[in-house]
Amino acid sequence: MICYRCGCTLSEKDFCTGCGADVGIYKRILAASNRYYNDALEKASVRDLSGAIISLKQSIKLNRNNVDARNLLGLIYYEIGEVVEALGQWVISNNIRDTKNIAVDYLAMMQENPARLDGMNQILRKFNHSLELCYNDSLDLAQIQLKKILSDAPKYLRAHQLLALIYIKEEKWDKAQRELERCQAIDAKNITTMRYMQEIQSLIAPEENTSSKDKNKSEVRVYQSGNETIIQPVNKTESRALSVFFNILIGMAVGLAIALFLILPGRIQAAKSDINDELRVVSEASDSKTATIDELELQVNKLRTENDTLKEDLASYVSGEGNLVSSDALMNATVSYYSNPEDIETIATYLEMLENTDEEVKSDSFMSLYNYLIANVGPSLATYYYEQGFNTYKAENYDDAIPDLNRAYRYNKENSDAVFYMANAYRKIGDDTKAKEYYAEVIDNFPGTDHALKAETYLAEINNQE
Repeated sequence: MICYRCGCTLSEKDFCTGCGADVGIYKRILAASNRYYNDALEKASVRDLSGAIISLKQSIKLNRNNVDARNLLGLIYYEIGEVVEALGQWVISNNIRDTKNIAVDYLAMMQENPARLDGMNQILRKFNHSLELCYNDSLDLAQIQLKKILSDAPKYLRAHQLLALIYIKEEKWDKAQRELERCQAIDAKNITTMRYMQEIQSLIAPEENTSSKDKNKSEVRVYQSGNETIIQPVNKTESRALSVFFNILIGMAVGLAIALFLILPGRIQAAKSDINDELRVVSEASDSKTATIDELELQVNKLRTENDTLKEDLASYVSGEGNLVSSDALMNATVSYYSNPEDIETIATYLEMLENTDEEVKSDSFMSLYNYLIANVGPSLATYYYEQGFNTYKAENYDDAIPDLNRAYRYNKENSDAVFYMANAYRKIGDDTKAKEYYAEVIDNFPGTDHALKAETYLAEINNQE
């Protein structure tokens, strides 16, 4: 530990032996910073990364030159996929101390592998694009993008959390819970993950019905009679028949009197009070509903006006034969092709947005541009989708494999593997009609091949089962 004023090494005294400066508080601040750093180490060792980040930030707040704390904070950010934050901490650490500093090795490792750094930048851009898709209610496209991100960066915590949030929105509780369990494996005590998990459990937990058992306790009276202990139930006294009869009459009279003079007026007053309360509540609810109806009518009129205005604005942007969303997707795909023809994944993402476009909204210029783009990237798209679909098929995830294999076959009609495995996938999920259709296509379009022979066998098996 050195003096903040003169740089002299400090002793156990509360003053600097070099310049005489008072360093008592300075020492305590540095000690507190080190304690926070040690606390972060313990939390990080049990995967409490969020807690470790909080402790490290506090340590750096107390001592901004704590190089060890900055290096550890950068490692934790890197572990959860926040590469930009990690690089920022390592750069600051390197500027504080450029010798005997592990941050120098971390930065050198990143600079020596520019492809890896570029891949991380691509992941961040894809994540931001996924957020934009979520804001635009394109949850299906956001899921596709997030799955691609997590295939490249399995420990990207925010991508897991966003995917889990989409599953919660779509009420896919099992998938959301699996994503959150992956988040907990990365960061055991992340507040966002725990909040999402609690929300899922509150929505899917069965109602707990508790039953109570009545316990009848009979009070007894215990007394001594000579050397014997007598246990006698309370209110159970021995009496003669006439005495019992008179006691019953007296009890009935007393009970009737109590009911007439004490209980009944109270009950009547309580009933009146309840009726008045109900009338007041009904009156307030009626007034509130009336006000709500008036407010909703104003909102409806306002929304109608805004709707007419938006229709007029939309008409100025969309031609009679075009579709704004489809045109944007096609233009984005074309721009991506000219910017980076090798980025097939981005081009494919935009072209997938065109799959549900109605034929009547496709103009001649639209189809001309589309056909030109497909002529240039069609083979690459076919290869990209076939690899994805075949890998998913091998993982026995047939429902997800079918769309990719279908696209691969659509972009390359000579790909017998794509149509054959697509037929197999339909057979695996029990859709025999589709399976027969594509087996027949294999037999007709690829006669004499191994796939055609196998397709004839499978087709015969399906027909025999029917």
